[in-house]
Parts: sequence; C-alpha cells; structure tokens
Amino acid sequence: MTVDDSGSGTGADGRVDPHAADPAEDPLALRLEQLILGAERRYTPFQAARSAGVSMELASRFWRAMGFADIGQAKALTEADVLALRRLAGLVEAGLLSEAMAVQVARSTGQTTARLAEWQIDSFLEGLTEPPEPGMTRTEVTYPIIELLLPELEEFLVYVWRRQLAASAGRVIQAADDEEMVDRRLAVGFADLVGFTRLTRRMEEEELGELVEAFETTAADLVAARGGRLIKTLGDEVLYAADDAGVAAEIALRLIETMAGDETMPELRVGIAFGTVTTRMGDVFGTTVNLASRLTSIAPRDAVLVDSAFAEELIRTGEAPASEAEAADAAAAAEKEGEEPPEYRFALQPMWQRPVRGLGVVEPWLLTRRTSAAGE
Repeated sequence: MTVDDSGSGTGADGRVDPHAADPAEDPLALRLEQLILGAERRYTPFQAARSAGVSMELASRFWRAMGFADIGQAKALTEADVLALRRLAGLVEAGLLSEAMAVQVARSTGQTTARLAEWQIDSFLEGLTEPPEPGMTRTEVTYPIIELLLPELEEFLVYVWRRQLAASAGRVIQAADDEEMVDRRLAVGFADLVGFTRLTRRMEEEELGELVEAFETTAADLVAARGGRLIKTLGDEVLYAADDAGVAAEIALRLIETMAGDETMPELRVGIAFGTVTTRMGDVFGTTVNLASRLTSIAPRDAVLVDSAFAEELIRTGEAPASEAEAADAAAAAEKEGEEPPEYRFALQPMWQRPVRGLGVVEPWLLTRRTSAAGE
C-alpha cells in the first residue's frame, strides 16, 4: 500500500493492482467489486492508514502480507480495509499479538483465502455464469449469482474455519509440552503420480486439469477420512501428515489401492518418514520431510517405501512384526498359551541400503498390507 507520487496505481515494482482506479473501468465490474466488498472505494492508502491510526509502513506490511500489490495513491480502499487495519493494529496495541505475529496472521490468512477465491471463481462460478443469451456479458450474469451465494458461502467459510480451529486447538492441548507444539514427532507422507511430466505432453490442458483435480480430491478425502492432515497439494504430488504411524501407513496403502483400481489414473508411489518436524503456518519442514520426499522418488511404482524410524514405530506399537519369522513365533507362543495370536496390520520388508543426496545412507523398508488385513 505504498504511496507513489505518480498516482498511477502502479507499485514500486511495476505491478498494477486490480483495485487501482481507472476512469475507463467497466461500471459493472465496479458494482461487482462493491457487492463483494460491501463498501465503496473511499480511501487512498495514506488516508486508510491515517483513519485506522497506523503508520503507512505498518499498513503496507499488512497489505503486502495479505498478498495485495502496492497501489500508489489510487483511491481504491474501503471502510472494510480501514477496519481490518484497525483490528490488526489493535491486537498489537493490546499486547495480544506481537507486530511480527500480526503480519504472520495477515500472511497466512491471505495465502489461504487467495487460493480459495481463485478456485471459486475459476472453477465454481465459471460453470454457473455462462451467458444464457447472446449479448450478455459474464459480469451481468455473475452479479445476481454472487448476490445470492455470497452470504451463504461466507457463513460456510466461517463454520469450516471454526471447525478447523477447534481441531487444531485440540491437537495443541494434547501436546506434551510447549516445545512439542512447534517441533513435533510426526509421520510425513508424500504421494506422487508416476510419469506426470510425460502426461503433460500427451494430454490436453482441460483433460490434464481434470486428472489433477480427481487425484487431489481422492487423496484429500482419503487423508481426512483416515485421520491424517492434508498439508498441501502440488499438482502431481500430495503431502500429508499424521500423529500416528499406523494412520499414515493406512492412508498410503489406501491411496495405492484406490489409484490402482482406477484405470484413468497413473500409477502412484508413496514415501513416508517418521521423526521431528517443524510446523509453521500450516506447513511442515525439516529433515523428516526431506527424507519422505527422497523416499518417494526412489519408491517402486504402486508401492510404499518408509524409513527405518517409521518401521521401528510400527513395530513398537504392534502394527507390524519385525519379520515374518517373529510373527510366526508370536503366533505359535500364543497358541501354546491358548491365547489369540497378535493381529498385525502391516508387513515390512527391508530393502538395500542406499545413499540419498543430502541425507547420507538410508535403509528403506517396503510397506505392504498383511494378507489377513487386506480385506479390512
């Protein structure tokens, strides 16, 4: 929200913000913007900052953190922009948030909602706003639809956010200590479509987009249903995490099984690692994440490779035997005592140790489902 003496609506880096004033701008587009924002353009960035009682420097930091370009001295801001600045600054003044944390709140919210808004306009609204009559513009059709949908979508967004916030708060409360809230031990899995680069050269853009959407939707549903957390999707790759190794293993195998049963989908490979992970702004970082990514790149098609720490965790929790010989011995001992034999869900097969760039020598294990658990 930098003040630019030219008043051209162009930022210092040459970017032009879509909200910059333009005398030739379509009045219908302005009406649509006003409908969505719920207010008219009234303020330049300097006026908005002054009305909110914050410095231009802080206002610019908040604005950029939310993902918006500098707009010079264009009169493009509304009363809602002033209120948002005032609220963030008020949280800082009250000592509830540090200035750095307030900027992080603005950035995380902006990044998350930007993707949501792009999806809704490009995919959702696009299918509803085809002009029914020749000569009608898309904006003329879009306005009444958004007018009807906006309040419902807004309430649904707040509902989902509160649900997600409650789930996240519950995980924090269950953390053993403050350090575990930031650096936690998690299972991290990458699922990657095999041969995706070749597909991009063979398939039409629309067909490729449908394939990616189907993959992301299937993966997101499976991760959520089995108790994992979808961290992010990268087109041909999905990153997820789980507090429990057994949950992460079940998700991986379900993904492989589901994709293998769909003839329209490419083959899949999954890599999982278990260890300390740094969480920040909904993302995960660290050696464990890097190792999961490397394991994915060397995994066979339609197979799951895990690291030794993950294998040890499955063995420790009784989800998998250390070997089939151990499983047979445990079953024989249980039978001798007249007890039920242990029910292992997964099987682990050690693979050849190999050097992995940047991580040294690793010992991958092939994860499969035990025959007795295959039908579950």
